[in-house]
Amino acid sequence: MSGKENIPKTGGFILAANHTSYFDPLLVGSWSTRQVYFFAKKELFNHKLFGEVLRRVNALPVRRAAIDRQALGMAVDAINKGYGLTIFPEGTRSKGDAFLAPKAGVGVIARETESSIIPCYVHGANRLSKCIRGRQRLSVTFGKPFSSTWVTSFSNDKEGYIKVAQAVMKRIARLKEFTQEKDNLPKEENNHTENKKKRKKRLKI
Repeated sequence: MSGKENIPKTGGFILAANHTSYFDPLLVGSWSTRQVYFFAKKELFNHKLFGEVLRRVNALPVRRAAIDRQALGMAVDAINKGYGLTIFPEGTRSKGDAFLAPKAGVGVIARETESSIIPCYVHGANRLSKCIRGRQRLSVTFGKPFSSTWVTSFSNDKEGYIKVAQAVMKRIARLKEFTQEKDNLPKEENNHTENKKKRKKRLKI
């Protein structure tokens, strides 16, 4: 883990990270120096065991099918009370190493709370079993924050929210490059789906 000095010591904030694994919220939260909340699908809270775990690790239930005003209100409330909130600008998990186009959500919440945004790059979470066996490296890198002044310089509308999200993802991409160079990692690992297609082609020959 690197860059923990970029997490503010006081006040609410947003941790914005790339998303490739179900374990991302726990990894980002456990390596943060501050208490953070994160979103989880509302259906998961109905599970007897997993639902109880989620409630104990600061998860906020959210409906994925539509804009969830209640979840948005809880997120804003957590930040305004001085806690952190982990958000994945892509909105869903990427199935490969390439990032997905960001959604407006991170811009909406940042603009609503006028909070700083700390970009975060998570490497290896989608290959956690290999990391445990020492065949891959697991790392979390926190970058320099976007200030609240920077956030409020954008228009308070969908266009402004998207611009905020795009800028954040560009910073996460730079953190990815930095991490790969620092740790001597491959520049780009092949997409799992592409690998499967290639194996199928070889079997047909």
